[in-house]
Amino acid sequence: MNGGTNMESTVSPEHELQARAGACLSLYDIEVRVDPEGSIGFEYEGALCSLRAVRLAPGLDVLTLTCVLAWDRPVKPQLHKRVAERNNELQFGSLTVIAHDKLADIILRYTFPAAGLDDQALATMLVLVLSGAGRARQGLLLP
Repeated sequence: MNGGTNMESTVSPEHELQARAGACLSLYDIEVRVDPEGSIGFEYEGALCSLRAVRLAPGLDVLTLTCVLAWDRPVKPQLHKRVAERNNELQFGSLTVIAHDKLADIILRYTFPAAGLDDQALATMLVLVLSGAGRARQGLLLP
């Protein structure tokens, strides 16, 4: 402390939002970790996920959720068909196929404004997105 004067908090609003999101995930027994680059990492129904809060403008803090649903899948027409079907069924987010040589990774991405959401609304939004990721992952691991 500085001679009894109040010091402003050094925690930015986006870091506070990210910490709240991590706490919301923990309510659902999701084990979260803070990765070296500062994002929150966790696993959900076999998908590897990353969550990061970003301030786009004052009052516009967003959460960006990225989930790797499947990796190193053979690039075949069936894979693209499965991804397209799951994309049509998703309410929140979109799936992307990232090809590397003859293999591909399938990624779900979703970014949403989260400033102003209370913890219950934030937890609900996260669970809705993650449940969609869990459903989308089904069938992507087949040969």
